[in-house]
Amino acid sequence: MSVPLKTRLANAMSEGSKADKAIANYMSGALEDLPFETAASIAAKVEVSEATVGRFCRSIGYASFKDLKDHLKDDIGDHPWLMSDRLNELRRNAEHDASHLARGMELEIAALVKVYEMTTTAEWRRVVRRLAKTDRVHVAGFQTERGIAQYFANQLQYLRDGVTLMDLAGGNFSELLVSDTPACLVIFEARRYSRLAKVLAAEARGAGIPVTLVTDVFCDWGHAVADEVFAVTTQVNQFWDSTAVMASLGNLLINGVFMELGPAVEARLRRTAELYGRFTGHVGDPVAQVAK
Repeated sequence: MSVPLKTRLANAMSEGSKADKAIANYMSGALEDLPFETAASIAAKVEVSEATVGRFCRSIGYASFKDLKDHLKDDIGDHPWLMSDRLNELRRNAEHDASHLARGMELEIAALVKVYEMTTTAEWRRVVRRLAKTDRVHVAGFQTERGIAQYFANQLQYLRDGVTLMDLAGGNFSELLVSDTPACLVIFEARRYSRLAKVLAAEARGAGIPVTLVTDVFCDWGHAVADEVFAVTTQVNQFWDSTAVMASLGNLLINGVFMELGPAVEARLRRTAELYGRFTGHVGDPVAQVAK
């Protein structure tokens, strides 16, 4: 086929029905996992019928989901960490001892590889420059992702001034939406999505504030309200979706900002460490003296 699967999925995400967008969004974020999926397994994850998955595949030019998988090699190339005999052996072992941790390990490694691949994109470079240079950076997270957002904001505060973890108690997000200071917004969110995340992103983008959304592969509304969407795999054969890879993505963004800021950031890091030593102190630190 002349049109790559990635292009067909992107078109479906922008032009398809609600169900089509959900399926396309999931497939787009999990291309490397599709060889191991069935129409039924995708239907269960996206919460549509198996017949809907089949109709979707036909709508983007494939005879069936199996036909779609047959054309995958041209789109994903050779990925030995997923396609090798080693994976097959791990799968066989998991079947024999009723353990799914081996498969979970492979899924998590593959998810992390995909995050590292994101760092080579133009989108990534644009976000890193923005986080390094924009006057104010606001970070938001809701429900269980609140902790990841706070960790990201605290780490970024070591590197630069003007970083704020958004106040959820105020109820109006005025520190971002009413201020005249140039700002950008980073949101961490995974299903089941908080209504606040979607509304905040839409309001910010409508006000001309760049929005970066870090989310999972099931989020079918992100592209409509964010300038960049970094969708990571969260299903790694655990009883609950894991956002560990989302935290890894945040760490890589922090590293990118550090590299963008250059040597000048060293003075801020040193001063911040000195202040922590003065006010709080570190275990086993013979140098910093806590103020009396």
